[in-house]
Order: sequence, then C-alpha cells, then structure tokens
Amino acid sequence: MDILPEPTAFDWDRGNIDKNLKKHDVTPQEAEEVFSNEPLVLASDIKHSTSKGRRFFALGKTKTGRRLFVAFMIRGNKIRVISIRDMTKAEGDAYENYEENS
Repeated sequence: MDILPEPTAFDWDRGNIDKNLKKHDVTPQEAEEVFSNEPLVLASDIKHSTSKGRRFFALGKTKTGRRLFVAFMIRGNKIRVISIRDMTKAEGDAYENYEENS
C-alpha cells in the first residue's frame, strides 16, 4: 500500500505524545522506528476514518524488536500518529504470519 509520504516525516501533537507515554509507555522515537523497519504492515482503518481525515494503521517493530500497533493519519506530507501501543495477541499472530510469508 502506497500511502506513506516520501521522505517519511512526522507531525507530533503534544497531547498524543503524553497520552501514549502515560497510557502505553511508548515513546515517539519507538513510534517512528516502526515506519523504518521491515516488515511493516499497513492498512486503511475505515471504521475510524471521519470527514476530518482518513485513518490508517500499521503493525511493525522497533529496533529492539518491540511489536507495536500504530494508528495514524497523513496530514500534508507528514505522518500524524494518533495512538501507539503494543500489539494484541491477535495482531501479533497476524504480524508473525505476515512475517513468515513475506
């Protein structure tokens, strides 16, 4: 899926940074690492898209191997992370299956 801007750049909202650190213990650096490591699984998030914008999600991993789920939007030519957390078991299984079959 060709949705990511080139070059990959990020637009961070202070509230989302604080929320993701407090609630999910995930740093902005970890979120950004997901987009530069392979494999990266991208999909449209139709359920959470609104008139304000189309949402997407990514399954990927950090340099240390932490597997994360990232909800994001594309604003202009930047990735705007909305939420990031550890993958659920089902997401982790799907990611592992994708990894094995890539």
